[in-house]
Amino acid sequence: MKKIVQILIMFLAVTAIGQNSQKTNEDQIEDLIVNSFQKIFSDMDPQALDTYCTQDFLLLETGEVWNMEKMRNYVERAREQKTQVKRINSFDFIELKIEGRMAWVAYYNKAEFKAGDEVVREMNWLESATAILTEEGWKLQLLHSTLVKE
Repeated sequence: MKKIVQILIMFLAVTAIGQNSQKTNEDQIEDLIVNSFQKIFSDMDPQALDTYCTQDFLLLETGEVWNMEKMRNYVERAREQKTQVKRINSFDFIELKIEGRMAWVAYYNKAEFKAGDEVVREMNWLESATAILTEEGWKLQLLHSTLVKE
């Protein structure tokens, strides 16, 4: 009986690992968007910039050009503020195209800013991003963000 349980556990572990490694490129790119926003703009983790972005990354933010230096400065300053307001992101993906080692994605991005259970602010953007496949996986190279006015 003990041997059967061990075999069953090993089978389930191998199956779970296999399912995780079989994510499509599309799933990986959607995860890249979701995870990068969580780590960079919600958690304010400056090291996430290197994890999710290329070194020549640019953010075109409502008429401004942000390079990696400006991004790092923004994240560091925001991290120092230690606010109690939490940012919760949600995404509605419009279209995603992959050509070889390059991809682009268009989506709506909604951020709710909460203090406790209360939403104190909500912002919406229409965004597009390009990503390239590196040795470390997909990374953002360009993000274009347009604020959607209500």
